[in-house]
Amino acid sequence: MDSQPELLAQHYAEAALVEKAVAFWGKAGRRSAARSAMAEAAAQFQKGLDQLVLIPDTPKRQRQELEFWSALAAALIAAKGFAAPEAGHAYTRARELWEQLGSPSEFLQIPAGESRYHLNRGELSRALRMAKDVLRLSDQRNHSAGLVLGHHMCGAGLMLTGNLASSRPHLEEALALYDRTSPQSFVHQFGIHCQVVSPAFLGIALFLLGFPDQALARSGAAIAEARRLAHPPSLSVCLSVTTRLLLLAGYDATLGERADQLFAVATEQGFPHWRAEGTIFRGWALVKNGNLVEGVSLLRSGCTAYRATGAELWMPHYTAVLATACGMAGKVEEGLTLSDDALEIVARTGERWVEAELYRQKGRLLLRQGRTQSAEEQYCNALGIAREQEAKMWELRAAASLARLRRDQGRRAEARDLLAPVYGRFTEGFGMPDLKGAEALLHELGRA
Repeated sequence: MDSQPELLAQHYAEAALVEKAVAFWGKAGRRSAARSAMAEAAAQFQKGLDQLVLIPDTPKRQRQELEFWSALAAALIAAKGFAAPEAGHAYTRARELWEQLGSPSEFLQIPAGESRYHLNRGELSRALRMAKDVLRLSDQRNHSAGLVLGHHMCGAGLMLTGNLASSRPHLEEALALYDRTSPQSFVHQFGIHCQVVSPAFLGIALFLLGFPDQALARSGAAIAEARRLAHPPSLSVCLSVTTRLLLLAGYDATLGERADQLFAVATEQGFPHWRAEGTIFRGWALVKNGNLVEGVSLLRSGCTAYRATGAELWMPHYTAVLATACGMAGKVEEGLTLSDDALEIVARTGERWVEAELYRQKGRLLLRQGRTQSAEEQYCNALGIAREQEAKMWELRAAASLARLRRDQGRRAEARDLLAPVYGRFTEGFGMPDLKGAEALLHELGRA
């Protein structure tokens, strides 16, 4: 009964003992999910649902069905991907049952999971509205575990839409509430553990807001906690978000190792979403190590595999990485086309956290073609967006790029006056590439 519940489930189904078959398919699915055999768990939960339709439709059956659809959705996000249509179908049916039963608090992970599904599909406005509904309902009911999920999803959504300062308190509150309540089983039903994903997202927000040391500290703590939990889906998503931070920060020495870890875990566990992301990050690591041909090839195949899961989230960044790699390989025209593609995704989805950097990178490619005025326009666009979003790190990069252009035009005093106040607002991170580069440029301009 404990070691092979699926065998008993099959026998009970053959004997037309439906209720017992349902119970043991549920037990089998939970056992498989506990050891991260997510494809197996999904199949077992589905078999339980197939049996449930043979039972008369009562509130008791509806609640059982709700439990199965909720568990199936959590299994599918790992087995198929956050944005897989199968996961979306599971959440839609679970949401219908949840509402029929009066929206019970113990299933608030369902609307939170639905919000995450739409977020990963690139439907950010819809996802954020759903996250705010979860937060409002959880607050009305004083439901601590729901508040964790609500704050996490609101924080993630706000960060991704470029509302960086607003995202930070939500992510910090999700962590604080988790530490006080430790709703382990509830958040486990969400499919990932928020105590490792919230700090990973917080790390990116802190980095963009101009606190890179704090960002890396949060990232390191998240990885340590994910390894302690030994929950492969949580470890995978944590590795994904923290590897992105290393890429953004320019820490190329450790990026390759982290990307290999993500790829290995995702491959071993059969997680297509994170395997594709691992491929993308490995491709960039190869590009930075000088292996442009193989690196660009991995970037292309990784992006294709990622989108095949239904995901659109992060594609502006992945497309920009590929654009940069193409520029490094001398394919400047293709790089510019890809830059425009990335900006089109931003306009369509509202994923604006990387928008300023996209304009700056486009400006760099235009400068490679000698189109100085167009490049300057893109740098100014980047600077304006960064200031609007309070993205101090993007503002520093845009200011540095524009200052170098001013220097090359012989306008050294203008360049210094532009860059110095931006650099002067930083209080940490002086060992990272961006700040070291800005300091060196200011030192050069100071000798003018």
